[in-house]
Amino acid sequence: MCPQPHQPHQPHPRLNTGGRAARLALAAAVTAACALILRWLSPGGLGSPGPETVTGGVSADLYRTVTDGVADVPHWAAFLGEAATEAGLVVLGLLLLWTGRRGLRRTDPRLVAGVLLTGAATVAAYGLSESLKLVVDQERPCRAVPGADALAACPPPGDWSFPSNHATLAVALATGLVWLWPRAAAAVVTAGAATAALRVVIGVHYPHDVLAGAALGAAVTAAAMLVALPAVTSLVAARFPLRGRPPRQRPGSARRAGTGSS
Repeated sequence: MCPQPHQPHQPHPRLNTGGRAARLALAAAVTAACALILRWLSPGGLGSPGPETVTGGVSADLYRTVTDGVADVPHWAAFLGEAATEAGLVVLGLLLLWTGRRGLRRTDPRLVAGVLLTGAATVAAYGLSESLKLVVDQERPCRAVPGADALAACPPPGDWSFPSNHATLAVALATGLVWLWPRAAAAVVTAGAATAALRVVIGVHYPHDVLAGAALGAAVTAAAMLVALPAVTSLVAARFPLRGRPPRQRPGSARRAGTGSS
């Protein structure tokens, strides 16, 4: 029997958002929702003569509660907590690279395109996060909150707090991974959330910084997927043909095929 030709990968029906107009409308809605969330969480910024300091309110109170709760942990645990925030980003980045390799091996242009888009969206989200920091000029809680006792060393003056870059990067990567690999959603979301939340635990961010970064990272990646994934998938399939592995044959199958009737 002749081997069946390889069938190109088809998008999962649950991930199909409909036509181009529907995808654009949904991307616009996601972007607008993110802008509203950022405006709501922002303490101010543009036009203020000096840096913004947050010393009261729900976010500052929660920051005090969290940092007071971990104030007595041993030094080695504090070091591990700070290292874990960096390790979380590394793990998510490696998962994205592994997903791209998986797409190449499976001859899946959509998976490869999604990995490329997730990487580009993560870089774009980071750039937007850095730009917002320069606009909002919010002081770090470890410097602004009276009596704050952060586990990690407080970043130097001028290294602004809102939004959290780590949260932005972690959630941008996690959003792309969940989009492309839904079965791993629980593990990926847990890794992204832990990476973001640890920034509060070690004392270098307010909770609202982390929420703002998470909203920004998720929105940029989701909008990129909605708008560009079909087009980039077609481009990858057309310009860079992917070659999958030939089907494996069991030992002796070729000999049996040669002795068949003609």
